[in-house]
Amino acid sequence: MSFAEKALKDVTFFPFWLDSPDAPEVQHQLIGQTDADLLIVGGGFTGLWAAVQAKEENPGRDVVLIEAGKVAYGASGRPGAIVSTSLMHGLHNALRVFPNDIDKLEEMGQENMRGFLKTLEDHKIDAQQEWGGELTVGIGKGSFDTVKEEYEVHAEHGHDVELLDATQVKEHVNSPLYTGGCWSKALSGTVHPARLAWGLKKAALSLGVRIYEHTPMENIERINGVLNVKTHDGLIRTPKILLCTNAFAAGDKKIKKRVVGIRDRVMATEPLTAEQLERVGWKHRQGVYDTRTQLNYTRLTKDNRIIFGGRLAYYYNGTENTDPAYERTEGPFGVLAEKFNDYFPQLDDIKFTHAWSGPIALTTRMAVHFQNYWNGDVVWAGGYSGFGVSTSRFGARVGLAKLDKKSLPELDMDISTSMPNWVPPEPFRWIGSQITFRALDSVDEKGGWRRAWVNLVQRMGFPI
Repeated sequence: MSFAEKALKDVTFFPFWLDSPDAPEVQHQLIGQTDADLLIVGGGFTGLWAAVQAKEENPGRDVVLIEAGKVAYGASGRPGAIVSTSLMHGLHNALRVFPNDIDKLEEMGQENMRGFLKTLEDHKIDAQQEWGGELTVGIGKGSFDTVKEEYEVHAEHGHDVELLDATQVKEHVNSPLYTGGCWSKALSGTVHPARLAWGLKKAALSLGVRIYEHTPMENIERINGVLNVKTHDGLIRTPKILLCTNAFAAGDKKIKKRVVGIRDRVMATEPLTAEQLERVGWKHRQGVYDTRTQLNYTRLTKDNRIIFGGRLAYYYNGTENTDPAYERTEGPFGVLAEKFNDYFPQLDDIKFTHAWSGPIALTTRMAVHFQNYWNGDVVWAGGYSGFGVSTSRFGARVGLAKLDKKSLPELDMDISTSMPNWVPPEPFRWIGSQITFRALDSVDEKGGWRRAWVNLVQRMGFPI
């Protein structure tokens, strides 16, 4: 029996984060008609951050938040939840997309994380946060040079970073694959994403936000100058709407032109014993990314489970539901489990308790952007490309400012005014994704046509 077959034998196909007795009471769905000064659609991180920020800025504002299902049960309850100061899926990506704004983006990213921490403190949110930093590790031939470049660009832009050689990085996290590491120490770490979302929900309710769960939006129309939002059982009249639906809006015709809803697979081990934890070290408990073309990420939880993820997939016509049937079988997770065994062969006696996938709103610039509707009275904020746990706070702040026609420096920057590139429609999108993901699975080891294809996709504007 292979490692994957043994390790996945008794796995539960449900997000570890959401399998918790700490889940709060579900708010009743909206029945009937109501008015609001601001309507927020979506009970994930962007919507919750927006609700909290809107009420803290103006306590008298009547804010309503509606969620189609349960708060945090979409993408926000499913990530690895490694957080950092990056607003742009890493510093190299920021330099690629907005080189002229890099200093300001770095400053705003640090401000965003300080605001993130202040909210946790002010509202006493226990998200099981640990601030051990973010560790980028090299894997494969030439990867130490990549790690060194990562270190140099972070040091150049004022980050508290340390360059680790192969011996040093294994003293941090003991994997035979690691060739070196760049350890970014400040304002970075890990959180429990569901507990963070539930804490933000509690904070929003305490500030007077009205939250309605199991309340899907069905359509918007303007009647006598007022936006009317029809839900399954009710109606909301409001002058302004912030759409915080991220990957689940990738089915909308306009949004879909620039956003691809893909899936990311994640697994959680059983809690490591003290002896098993000793085998891998991890005394600083950093969140870890690697330099592979299709990267893997890994981190520890409070009870010393290892979260391991990073194998992507695409379904024809995008991500339109939370749990495709295939994602609740062993099929998608066997390769990921074997990859875990490559990273940590000394843990060949470990089992996985949970396996799941979650939607990511991927764009060519791999960062949040904003789309305007109804003459600017409706704004969509999304496209975080996997970095939304902390960046969603920034996205919510800018989205609110755009709705309210405020004067903020970031509103004049390209990150707020520009759009990601157009993405080909179906069936070309599906065909291209299948070739791309097949290439990504082994491009670093086999090269050949895989490297040529990946290079072509990158020249088209996709930074894979």
